[in-house]
Amino acid sequence: MAQTVFARDKTPPHDDELERATLGSVLEDSEALAAAIQAHLRPEDFYSRANQRIFEAIKSLDDKGGLRPDIQTVVQELKRLGKLDEAGGASYVSGLTTVIPSSANIDYYAQMVKNYSLKRSLLKVASQIGVKAYDESKDSREVLEEVQQIIFELTDDRQVISARKISDVLKETIDIIDHARKTKNPITGISSGFDKLDQLTSGFQRDEFIILGARPSVGKTALALNMAAHIAFHKKIPAAFFSLEMSGIALVQRLISSEAVVQAQNLRSGYLSGSDYKKIVDSMGIIYDTPFYIIDMPNMKLLDLRAQARKQRSQQNVEIIFIDYLGLIAHENSSLPRYEQISEISRSLKSLARELHIPVVVLCQLNRDAQWETPTLANLRDSGSIEQDADLVLFLNREPPKKNKKDKDEENQAPLDVVPTDLIIAKQRNGPIGAVKLLFESKVARFLPVAKE
Repeated sequence: MAQTVFARDKTPPHDDELERATLGSVLEDSEALAAAIQAHLRPEDFYSRANQRIFEAIKSLDDKGGLRPDIQTVVQELKRLGKLDEAGGASYVSGLTTVIPSSANIDYYAQMVKNYSLKRSLLKVASQIGVKAYDESKDSREVLEEVQQIIFELTDDRQVISARKISDVLKETIDIIDHARKTKNPITGISSGFDKLDQLTSGFQRDEFIILGARPSVGKTALALNMAAHIAFHKKIPAAFFSLEMSGIALVQRLISSEAVVQAQNLRSGYLSGSDYKKIVDSMGIIYDTPFYIIDMPNMKLLDLRAQARKQRSQQNVEIIFIDYLGLIAHENSSLPRYEQISEISRSLKSLARELHIPVVVLCQLNRDAQWETPTLANLRDSGSIEQDADLVLFLNREPPKKNKKDKDEENQAPLDVVPTDLIIAKQRNGPIGAVKLLFESKVARFLPVAKE
């Protein structure tokens, strides 16, 4: 049996010589300072308190500009800050430039200092897990969510916030413009599979919180599945579909019906012709090895959803997430008014898109005022914060069924096989609003673009 090693009996990971070599390189060579800043080194990344204070002084001088950090200027800055004694005195600072083999190795020195800092942070997280696990006031899933978020931030270095000069951003912007000019591809995000929509949005963009809203039975799940299938099946881009309403089997049946163009009713009942069955087998062969992941969990809580989304992003490298639908996400605090719960869920999903650096598409039901009326942002159900948080809001709108003169008094009409539907862009932070005309084939749950608009 493996022997357990207790971290409390060992000195936290660090290397004094590497820390001194890093500081010595920065004091000796102005370009080394730029490399250290580029590596996102912070004072707390150094284990030694003296080294922390010295790097604080170096950063302070660099932030003020005018004086290049060297032995003399750093000593004076430490005196001004009242931290020269904590930094080991002037003799310690001056001795740093004698321990560096070569300042040309600053990238390696800085990376190793960051590496040891990350290990110490992980040990700290491990200690926090123990404390949180003993806290009776916290639910285990709440603890798991907090820990996962901390680890995700550590691995993605999201704790670093830095100001960038516009000239640096301008260079990257010019590169993007040049690349677009050479490729002449208007789709800069993930294609939805509907050309007209992609022309208006340039595709689903990273970091965006996207709402797809409609009244019940208008086809929002079908449209989301059509988009997800195009992305995963035909573009081979990893996609995850969170289904809080339908089972995984029901979703796959819909996908097969749509891909094979076989009536869903026949697929469920088994009344299939030989040609239909062949189309089903062929479509299953296409979608079998595609990077499409279904998370099927009714009554999923927000913390569970966020944890699973991080897992899909880190383990499966999903590039887009669909969630069906917002109203079924359970909040941890069920005693809150529903509009407050929805507001917190909306803000959390918006931050999740930014955290994972991918588009998050969330389906949403509209209130009854949108029944047979052109929907507006005011029709978003339960909370106005959804409208505020969303980067892109799409609505499905369908004209009311027209009654024949013979049947004008009948309330229930059989659904049409092909239903004209408008996909409305009601809000877009970085682009125009407008509408795209679609046709909904109800028997196979498939949306098609209108050939000529």
